Formats: sequence, structure tokens, C-alpha cells
Amino acid sequence: MAISQRPAHALAGMLALGGLMHFVKPKPYDAQIPASLPGSPRAWTYASGVAEIGVAAAIAAPRTRRLGGLAAALLFVGIFPANVKMAVDAQRKQAPAKFRAITLARLPLQWPLVTWALKVRDNA
Repeated sequence: MAISQRPAHALAGMLALGGLMHFVKPKPYDAQIPASLPGSPRAWTYASGVAEIGVAAAIAAPRTRRLGGLAAALLFVGIFPANVKMAVDAQRKQAPAKFRAITLARLPLQWPLVTWALKVRDNA
């Protein structure tokens, strides 16, 4: 029985959309960039958007799907600190309760994304 490639296509689509949003609405992403990183937050926002789009392309192409799945897992681990920063900032700044809840809820959801990416890699 053939393994469905829908999970790979869905992951590629999600990453491509997320990457494009770094260019369409970069300001929220800029706020997640730690001040300790060299260069401008906008440059990091654009670079991470390019990375997401590149990983999406690697997953979308059957020849590079295995490597793309691994890259996606590493990307999700790599952006976890930005999600933590966003949640901490929201709590400190007394952001609206709904936003604070969303930023906290995102944290445990990062690990299913890592698992999803690794399954895409394993099924490639």
C-alpha cells in the first residue's frame, strides 16, 4: 500500500504560506527577533521567511522531501525560542488576554510540528 503524500503537501503549503507572511506582514515577526542578534530585525525576518519557503520547496519536491522533512524539523526547533520570547513579551506587556493565551498555546504545539516533519522525512 502506498503512503499518502498529503501530509508532506500540507506541511509544504503551511511552510510556504508562513514564509510568505514574513514579507506580507513582517512587523509581527520583527518583534520576535532578539535584540542580541546582529543586524536589523527586518533582515532576520526576511531571512527566516526565505528559509521557510526554501524548506517548503524541498518538501514539495519528491527528490528532496527526505532532506526537507529534516530541515523542517530543525526549523521548528530553531524558531521555538522566538515563540517563547513572544509569549514572555505578551505576558510582560499585559497584552490582551486572547493574545496572551494564543502565544502560550503555541508553545506545546511546536513539538507536534517537529513530529509531523520527521514523519514526512521518514515517509519520503
